[in-house]
Amino acid sequence: MHKPSPRALPYSRRAARVLLASAVFPVLAILLQPHAQAQSYPARTVKIIENVGPGGTFDVFLRALTSELQQRLGQPFIVESRPGGNFMIAGHACEESTPDGYTLCALSGETLVYDDFLYKNVGYDARRDFAPVTNLFFNTQVLVAVSSLGIKSLAELPAAAKAKPLAFVAPAVAQRLFLQRFNKEYGIDIVDIPFRGGGEAITGLLNGTTQIAFFGGANFAPLISDGKLIGLAVDSPKRSPLFPQVPTLSELGYTERLNRNYFGIVAPAATPKPIIAQLNKAIVSIVETPDFRQKFLIDRALEPIGDSPEDFAHFLDEDRASFGKLMKDANIEPQ
Repeated sequence: MHKPSPRALPYSRRAARVLLASAVFPVLAILLQPHAQAQSYPARTVKIIENVGPGGTFDVFLRALTSELQQRLGQPFIVESRPGGNFMIAGHACEESTPDGYTLCALSGETLVYDDFLYKNVGYDARRDFAPVTNLFFNTQVLVAVSSLGIKSLAELPAAAKAKPLAFVAPAVAQRLFLQRFNKEYGIDIVDIPFRGGGEAITGLLNGTTQIAFFGGANFAPLISDGKLIGLAVDSPKRSPLFPQVPTLSELGYTERLNRNYFGIVAPAATPKPIIAQLNKAIVSIVETPDFRQKFLIDRALEPIGDSPEDFAHFLDEDRASFGKLMKDANIEPQ
């Protein structure tokens, strides 16, 4: 039997090591790639797609947030407004983006949950196509009446609605459904006026074409202070520090869970998890900064959240289940 010479053995061992390295190093490179990306992230401009137009409460907040992110992470963060299409245009743009961390998406509950129940052909799957980063805040919604209506509380609204025709406006699905249930409960017919923007809604209240509205508190704070609008209720668990005299819906006996208005940051699915974690850490740190928190959140009737990606994903699952039940109970079919 032939035995390898002593000189052949070292060569064989070297060959084996070379073969092993050639097999292992590519695998290690693949495994370490996301971490390397995170260490160098961001290396260029990051775009954040929002599903609302410029100038509103959320847009102002988001631009303040991106300014802080730019200072902390050293690269420009720009906002691209993609409103319209029942909040689906931004959803499509997000889903179609490269999952490399250079396109993020700032989306409301409509895009993240509700459109799946309201429309048959959304064109994307929010659970599959978006990776949660953090829920930014709840936007406290306040139910108001024009002062000329002569009512001071929600309990007085049914009698006022029976005395003369009234109309309401609400941008969010949950708030519109609440008012529709309110109509049914009291046998009244406050007409739902299509929402075409906060400015037009406020104009309608001031010129008398609309008497009731239910949307973001920051829009109404000055008008409530001036006495032009009367706050009837807020949808938050606690009274808002912006108008502490206005009771919560639960205080008034409406204890059924109301799907609240919120905005969160997500990324296209398959965005590397280390980048998701880095973004979450930076954004939550900004949201928790006292001056930023007070100026851009609390003073605008926004309740700060800043949770983890896992907690945000869990919240979205709960919101999806709750809204699905709401739609089923109301016998509303997707259009």
